[in-house]
Amino acid sequence: MALGGFGIGTTEFAAMGLLPDIAADLEVTEPVAGHVISAYALGVVVGAPLIAAAFARVPRRVLLIALMVAFTVGNALSVFAPTYGTLMAARFVAGLPHGAFFGVAALVAAHLAGPAERGRAVGQVLMGLSVANVIGVPLVTWLGTALSWRYAMGVVVVIGAVTVAALLAFLPSVQIPVTNPLTELGALARPQVWFALLTGVVGFGGMFAVYTYISTTLTSVSGLSAASVPAVLAAYGVGMVIGNVVGGRAADSSVTRSIAVALAALVVLQALFSVFAPQPFAAVTLFFLIGLTASALVPALQTRLMDVAGEAQTLAATLNHSALNIANALGALLGGAVIAAGGGYTAPALAGSALALAGLVVFGIGMLLARRTAEPVGAPR
Repeated sequence: MALGGFGIGTTEFAAMGLLPDIAADLEVTEPVAGHVISAYALGVVVGAPLIAAAFARVPRRVLLIALMVAFTVGNALSVFAPTYGTLMAARFVAGLPHGAFFGVAALVAAHLAGPAERGRAVGQVLMGLSVANVIGVPLVTWLGTALSWRYAMGVVVVIGAVTVAALLAFLPSVQIPVTNPLTELGALARPQVWFALLTGVVGFGGMFAVYTYISTTLTSVSGLSAASVPAVLAAYGVGMVIGNVVGGRAADSSVTRSIAVALAALVVLQALFSVFAPQPFAAVTLFFLIGLTASALVPALQTRLMDVAGEAQTLAATLNHSALNIANALGALLGGAVIAAGGGYTAPALAGSALALAGLVVFGIGMLLARRTAEPVGAPR
């Protein structure tokens, strides 16, 4: 399951690092090329709830394998997309299985690990996403820069095919009770589910505002060479790996405290990045810390949604990735907007800090309302 996350993380984040190459090849501006990122994120947003509800009765092992097959096909379409419009469509298709795969994989991992270590198990599944930023993203970014972004997407197709084979060979059947579409859709009637989702949408969007345009920020503002960008992305990935470990353990200790601390840290770190981006060492260090902190937030958000969803576990788990990819689209669009408005390539980080602060406010309001209405706020930790 982590291997599947590795492939998903590689295609999602490498596309951001390859934006200048995609823009040049398809003869569009970089902010316009950024809409390719938004198209993938929109596929995740649409696909996650639809797949979770429509296939609620399908055994989880079968569903995970089918989702990875669909992901592989979608990336193959991206490789051969001849125009900007067809690439937009292909990225949308590739994004459809993303959220459902992570959501179902998180449920399977939590079931296999047991209640005491479910946060760590979710973090281990998400570790594939983090390792992608250490190995997969720098590798395919280098390959895409040296040859073509299409070769980079081709590597993702290979990863997807290997993942399908690995799931067939090694993933055991698990006895997670299947539900039905109506039960899963019942999650949408729970206010705390919506507060948790909105926290992810707003609070996480700032990280994507920074990451989407990081290649140009590092070269035009920090003064680094284009050849050094893959190494910086690898450092960011190391931060994500550490963040997954820390975040998983922190979620097993206190879900709510983990979310609040991570969001507060993102407010500060992204504000500092907007100020110190012209200094190469400071920019790389802060970018590393942003990756660590943002990654630490994800297991806690995933676990919280499972806490407040009742019987609608599959939909809630997949909706977390819808929320994070709405954040992806929001961050890419907002980052492009402040750049186009003349704010320069440090402006996305300042906007990201504001988004993280807004996410912290949303989370705080949700917790206050839950206590006033005596609504369950999750496991008593």
